[in-house]
Amino acid sequence: MRDFIKILERYLPPYKQYIYLNIIFNFVGALFGIFSFITMIPALKILFNSSKKVYGFLDFEFSLQNLRKTKEILEHNLYAYITRISEEHSAVLVLIYIGIFLICMVFLKVGFSYLASFYVVYVRNGVVRDIRNQINSKILGLPIGFFTEERKGDIIARMTGDVQELEVSIMNSLDMFFKNPIIILLSILTMVIMSWKLTLFVLILFPLSGYVIGRIGKSLKRRSLAGQNKMGELLSTIEETLSGLRIIKAFTAEKKIENKFYRQNESYKGIMNKLMRRHHLAHPVSEFLGTIVIVIVMWYGGYLILKTNNSLGLDPEEFLVYLVVFYNIINPAKAFSTAFYNIQKGLAAITRIDKIMESRSDIIEIKNPVQIKKFSDKIEYKNVSFKYQKEYVLKNINLTINKGKTIALVGQSGAGKSTMVDLLPRFYDATEGEILIDGSNVRNLSLNDLRNLMGIVTQEPILFNDSFLNNIAFGVEHASEEKIIKAAKIANAHEFIVSTKDRYNTNIGDRGTKLSGGQRQRISIARAILKNPPILILDEATSALDSESEKLVQDAIIRLMENRTSIVIAHRLSTIVHADEICVLKEGEIVERGKHDELLLSDGEYKKFYELQSFN
Repeated sequence: MRDFIKILERYLPPYKQYIYLNIIFNFVGALFGIFSFITMIPALKILFNSSKKVYGFLDFEFSLQNLRKTKEILEHNLYAYITRISEEHSAVLVLIYIGIFLICMVFLKVGFSYLASFYVVYVRNGVVRDIRNQINSKILGLPIGFFTEERKGDIIARMTGDVQELEVSIMNSLDMFFKNPIIILLSILTMVIMSWKLTLFVLILFPLSGYVIGRIGKSLKRRSLAGQNKMGELLSTIEETLSGLRIIKAFTAEKKIENKFYRQNESYKGIMNKLMRRHHLAHPVSEFLGTIVIVIVMWYGGYLILKTNNSLGLDPEEFLVYLVVFYNIINPAKAFSTAFYNIQKGLAAITRIDKIMESRSDIIEIKNPVQIKKFSDKIEYKNVSFKYQKEYVLKNINLTINKGKTIALVGQSGAGKSTMVDLLPRFYDATEGEILIDGSNVRNLSLNDLRNLMGIVTQEPILFNDSFLNNIAFGVEHASEEKIIKAAKIANAHEFIVSTKDRYNTNIGDRGTKLSGGQRQRISIARAILKNPPILILDEATSALDSESEKLVQDAIIRLMENRTSIVIAHRLSTIVHADEICVLKEGEIVERGKHDELLLSDGEYKKFYELQSFN
């Protein structure tokens, strides 16, 4: 329960006004509920013909120190009123009045209870919305390195299934959390006023039943956490299956993937069977224990009334109402036990959500970063080394890129080319050394300003399930349609865009699946052209294309690179023969550098690459 309180303290403060209204309406509703039960006492006495005759009215006095006396005055005046009506008219009329009063009390009770539930809806849905927003903001703020260690399906499971579990398990318990304690406290107060001796006996029995319920629910959080982790694995498998469906079919691996999913699904079923069996114990166990407590209280109270000259001070009719008031505690207590089980499941979801929320980004912007709006001189890598975990991926890199120049990075896969360019926009931070733009360390620059200086075109175009228009204008505020069309024309994309049904408003499908590889790449180039960045990063932008598409894309890239500082990663050396400088990387180090012709004459690594590609 302590963890539950911490969750409420974390998420409820913005909704204090709704919580106060909920508590007030719950209190008033519970009060009218108690009045409706007490109304039954005179009705029962009239029906059992045991109503006493009382004459004359007493002056009303209210005292918290002497509630018993206040109760006696109210009771005396009530029976004096009943006596007058029954003698002047009839006992039947008294029953009619009591019935009308009871209907009014119940109407007010349910009305205020509805208002309490009405306002808690804003709290429940608002908190769930806030959690989703916070998770989404956190994910956008985390470094790329975080997602190389986490499964995408598991992250999706935390944003969807775990938040849903939180809503069902904890947020649905909010009304109970605010409402039931009020009902229980007012009912116990009424029972104390009616008979403190019997109430003391009841309060001894309740903790015993609560202990049994707590023991049963102890393992729920652990089992629920295991179930939600397994669901994350399932979603990861589904995501991988959808992404790799072409390869799965090509290698006839359907059975292998099917068996993998079957094993995970079977494991999830087993975990959930154990969890739900334990969960469904909540209602029957609490009802059974509640019935035992009722029977014991009924026996004990009946014994004191019948065998000890009514040492409780309760008439039989009052004892029946006492039992009704006591039973009014049983349902909220049962709801508490059910909510306890639900909360344990919800706490497991919070544990998984907190793994994301408590993750810390190592890409930190300093308090007062340097504002940089334009690039005017050079980029410098000074003694830069980098490692993901233990082994260095880059070692002592020194490189100067002057404004307007094109630098090409070549080398075998794993040589560190992509890592080198990822350090520039601070997707990662260098482990050693520093990277400077116009003399300022990138760590001291505003992240927003730094990344606004750059346009990136990757080997695998990253597009969104949206229209051509919105994909090209992505990240550029208030881009006019005229500028978007101009960018598409420069990127050799306008012709195939206007041939589609809705032209620039045509949806391109998930990740641009409705387009060919060359078309996707030209859209991503148009996006970079529209952004108009002074620094351009091209990460093997043509390596996955056929010759015809490569020619169109290469033409678009040449236009894109005009008057820009470019860093080009290339496997196809034919695309970088005109670069101002070519750097050859091997095992994280620059082993050669120079122009194309110079490197061919040096008879080193570059010449080997070139001859290998020429041979092919």
